[in-house]
Amino acid sequence: MREDRQNSEIRQIKMTPNFTPNADGSVLIECGMTKVICTATIEDKVPRFLKGKEMGWISAEYSMLPASTVIRKVRDISKGKIDGRNQEIQRLIGRSLRTCIDLKILGEKTIWLDCDVINADGGTRTTSINGSFIALELAIKKALADGKLENNPLISKVGAISVGKVNGIRLCDLDYKEDSKADVDLNIVMNQKFEIVEIQGTSERDTFTSEELFEFLDFAKIGIEDIFKYMEILEKYYEINFING
Repeated sequence: MREDRQNSEIRQIKMTPNFTPNADGSVLIECGMTKVICTATIEDKVPRFLKGKEMGWISAEYSMLPASTVIRKVRDISKGKIDGRNQEIQRLIGRSLRTCIDLKILGEKTIWLDCDVINADGGTRTTSINGSFIALELAIKKALADGKLENNPLISKVGAISVGKVNGIRLCDLDYKEDSKADVDLNIVMNQKFEIVEIQGTSERDTFTSEELFEFLDFAKIGIEDIFKYMEILEKYYEINFING
């Protein structure tokens, strides 16, 4: 049993929208001690493979700032190549966010999602997905208000959470201390219908059964439901709840 929260309980979330002035949409999202700046920028062009196809694209970039970890994180540019972990995570973010938008309605535009971790305490990829959705919402709201988009391309919310097993105990939303000693570790992405967008799961120190997988999914659903509640509060306050509107 955890000392500060229930095993199925997520960490406290705080979202500060419009955190930076230059992006079309931005948010500082805090999940416990994990803090990520997420921005969304809309460009009037698409990748070469989409030219002339009258549809848009969403791409993501993810990085951890040097002081985001106890031991300084070396910048990718200093190494001359993208860190393999960073590349894998930014692809996950891009895949996840492309499921929540109608790329045909978006038209020949690219939305760039940039996620910069300023403090890491577990769950940086899931926090980045949740923050990216809010930044995306804000960017689309601005584009609609400015007449740069005629119709709203958003079709669903997207939320993500980590679940795992530590010392035989099933936990939701693992912090670094828990994640670093997890027997089983999963990252799960769902839409607002709680349909599965993606599952990343591995047995770190122990295997798990198919029955346990379904239990992990139930745990994830509880956590993602709470994340959506945080989003709804933010959307209501800033009047940005316009999915399918």
